[in-house]
Amino acid sequence: MKTRITILNCALPFMAVMLLLLASCSDKDHLIYPDSTSGVVSDKDGNSYSTVKIGRQVWMAENLRTTKYNDGTFIQHIPANSVWGKLTTPGYCWYNNDSVVNKYTYGALYNWYAVETGKLAPYGWHIPTDAEWDTLASTLGGELIAGGKLKEKGTLHWQSPNTGATNETGFFALPGGIRFTNGTFFNLGNVGIWGSATESDTASAWCRFMSCSSGSMNSSPSGKSTGFSVRCIRDN
Repeated sequence: MKTRITILNCALPFMAVMLLLLASCSDKDHLIYPDSTSGVVSDKDGNSYSTVKIGRQVWMAENLRTTKYNDGTFIQHIPANSVWGKLTTPGYCWYNNDSVVNKYTYGALYNWYAVETGKLAPYGWHIPTDAEWDTLASTLGGELIAGGKLKEKGTLHWQSPNTGATNETGFFALPGGIRFTNGTFFNLGNVGIWGSATESDTASAWCRFMSCSSGSMNSSPSGKSTGFSVRCIRDN
């Protein structure tokens, strides 16, 4: 009996240490800040994107710039203003139709019909739903401050004052502007708009906005033929 008690007394501190280590590992699943070893993902064009873990989600840390779906087929490239606004089929473009200047910094602008195909993101990834954007905002303390934690710091790409920007998450949100439903381009450097896979109604879908003058991340419906940036999120 005495021997058993001695063994038990020695085992208790060891068990306590193991429980603390397990708790510590579990807590890591809830970290707001990025896991620097999250990795890289590639699209069918051969573009590689850094990724970042925020909470339990893993996101691309760059805007999508693929010209092909994940099955290798091409997405319609629509430079003409007169054609863009009338589209009810998938399409993409580069801001100001200038891929040389804007492709590798801001990525492409896609309409919602391209998102709706379910083939825009690389295999194992998808376009986030509005609920998944909500989860990101909640992880970062709510919409009022989430934008600042996601935006790239400084004014290299964002216009002054780039309010609240810390990029403490490593998400590197950039102001890729938008393409309106009439085909005109607007607000590069001032606004970033990212699409979701969630419809608002038959004519619009939910998007997320960040601006240079606010630290918030706002949600709003936008017309399905609007051109917006895309970030992908890894499948669970």
